[in-house]
Amino acid sequence: MTHVSFRGLKLYVREQGSGHPLLLINGLGGNTQMWRVAQRRLGRTARTIAFDAPGTGRSRLSPMPLPLPVLARVIARLLDELGHERVDVAGYSLGGVIAQQFARTKPERVRRLALVGTACGWGMAPPEPEPLGLITSPLRYFSKRVYRATNHIVDGGERFKDPNLREAQALARTAAPPNPIGYAQQFLQGTTWSSLHWGASVTAPTLVLSGACDRLVPPANGLLLAHMLPNSRLHTLAGEGHLLLFDPHSAAYPLLESFFGADDYAVSDAWRTGREVTDAEEVRAGLKAARGTPLVKPLAALYREAYWSRSSRL
Repeated sequence: MTHVSFRGLKLYVREQGSGHPLLLINGLGGNTQMWRVAQRRLGRTARTIAFDAPGTGRSRLSPMPLPLPVLARVIARLLDELGHERVDVAGYSLGGVIAQQFARTKPERVRRLALVGTACGWGMAPPEPEPLGLITSPLRYFSKRVYRATNHIVDGGERFKDPNLREAQALARTAAPPNPIGYAQQFLQGTTWSSLHWGASVTAPTLVLSGACDRLVPPANGLLLAHMLPNSRLHTLAGEGHLLLFDPHSAAYPLLESFFGADDYAVSDAWRTGREVTDAEEVRAGLKAARGTPLVKPLAALYREAYWSRSSRL
């Protein structure tokens, strides 16, 4: 555990395990305490690197909002300071958005990529109204009571009704809550960005994992990502929701261990059993069927159609 300082930023980092370096990028407002399960599971075969983004956890607030291409360069500098040239990357939720940008801005730094419970930004199938309302405020990071009462709404599955999982997450989230300004900066990053128009240029081998019950990032987004990214495989995990990576028994972990731990990703179980999404009509139908917030859903559809009308992929 250490702080790394450069160019006015001071970022908190925790490294664990041994093997090829694996960068973990957390979701909106997240802190390194929330990665305990992931670092314990994935640290068996990888050197995991978890960090608090500017303005979250134990990292210092950035004096100004960082556009995602700038944040991608900040992450590259962080890896330089830690002595890691080329890494695997697992991005979760908003962290998956950041991971996509990092893979575009610094493609030479990414060996393999996993996108978990995430989307392409604008053009995605939007969240349902209740979970969208919850994430507009960082309150669930400051109040264990609020988190316990609402975590199942964000998740959408059944597992986080388990009182032990719910309590472990409540403790991890409130251990290092985000700076409210830092949270607002992250929210702005996520709501003003899209990879829809350049995602096909990301060529790193990519494993896309979606929870079938996810209400915050509906699983139709996994279909869209897997179709958009040219070298990808999709797993939609039955019964799992948005908080899957915080569940030590999630089906996501054997897949991630297989993908990142194999000498050759193409012969890993995760890759061989994943779906290659090639049917554009399946993607369109999935996006149309996804429940979403009124007004936001038709706006997202219009944005998609504007790009698809000029694209040969959809």
